Amino acid sequence: MTSNLHFRVLATDGAARRGRMRLARGTVETPVFMPVGTYATVKAMTPEELRETGTGLIVANTFHLLLRPGTEVIAAHGGLHGFMHWAGPILTDSGGFQVFSLGERRAISEEGVRFRSPIDGAPVFLGPERSLEIQRALASDIRMVFDDCTPYPATHDEARRSMRLSMRWAARSKAAHAARCAGAMSGTPLPVSYSGVVASRRDRRGARHHSALFGIVQGGMYPKLRADSLAELMALGFDGYAVGGLSVGEPMAERRAVLGNLLPRMPQDRPRYLMGVGTPEDIVEAVRGGVDMFDCVLPTRNARNGHLFVSSGVIRIRNSQYKTDTRPPDAACSCYTCRHYTRAYLHHLDRSREILASRLNTLHNLHYYQTLLLGLRDTIVSGSLEAFVGNFYRLREKGGEGSMARATTEGGDRER
Repeated sequence: MTSNLHFRVLATDGAARRGRMRLARGTVETPVFMPVGTYATVKAMTPEELRETGTGLIVANTFHLLLRPGTEVIAAHGGLHGFMHWAGPILTDSGGFQVFSLGERRAISEEGVRFRSPIDGAPVFLGPERSLEIQRALASDIRMVFDDCTPYPATHDEARRSMRLSMRWAARSKAAHAARCAGAMSGTPLPVSYSGVVASRRDRRGARHHSALFGIVQGGMYPKLRADSLAELMALGFDGYAVGGLSVGEPMAERRAVLGNLLPRMPQDRPRYLMGVGTPEDIVEAVRGGVDMFDCVLPTRNARNGHLFVSSGVIRIRNSQYKTDTRPPDAACSCYTCRHYTRAYLHHLDRSREILASRLNTLHNLHYYQTLLLGLRDTIVSGSLEAFVGNFYRLREKGGEGSMARATTEGGDRER
């Protein structure tokens, strides 16, 4: 089985990689940041505005879309692309992290996970085969295996049992994906026109091609368990490999130790995806280590709470010091918000709880993230990554209101 994903490393600088990932619905330059569109929308943004920020690949949520509006509604539009009017590639997660977030409200077995819908209390089952069935109905371009997210902290035995279950589920996920693709039909065929988007011949052909499937490495904070998990996934063979089970409350030092041990072992010819980790500092360090793909709700969630990412750190725009500040949010930024509005105006919108505050703040934060990734890509090619990273940290020493690593997430790093 061959998927539509074709990945090539174009340049390296140390362990950092500059790559290109070709999918049926578009080409993605890596390292890449993927905004999270939990409910088939990146909050406060239209698809056209997302494109203007430099976004080419987004993440959608299997768990939440199953519960609302349901796969039948989305499939009737030919999949997520038609439903949300997004022509570019989409990655769907498996729902494993959201099930993990339910805590004691879930019942885990070898078969899968049973829980009650947080919307209406209806019983819901999610397992490897069901997750892939839902992702197929969503017609996403990259799909994830169903996994058991190891909590933090976890004993070695707890992490081992969780990892072993994830590996068995990974094998079942791959078998389910292969069975669906056997008839050269990985997603619901797109109609000629859907949701006002005219599907090109290439789109309709792409919908019948094999989507990509990524494995997810688990194992908690234990290097040997992580290495064993990766080895099993590589033996199964996937189009890409993700690192899961991080951004669940562990200290940054432990997270970086896990990645430092794991990344050198990962296949050179496959994309590497660090799930749910996303402060600018985290991204810079992970790119230096060889990560290709990132997603996080941080830029969008923090935008809605009045936190703007700027070259010198973080601005908390609702603070009173910005009431009369006539400067742009970031003089070094070329986004729509910074070209047209002052800090005082954004402060006013935030204090007045105007919807426009979320929109302008989100435009800026996503533009900041995509510009950061563009700079990382360009300097890997030119061999000047370390100079770029040094300047990145020097700007922070001048100070915004604090390090981006301390920027609040208002309830967690992952909304997915």
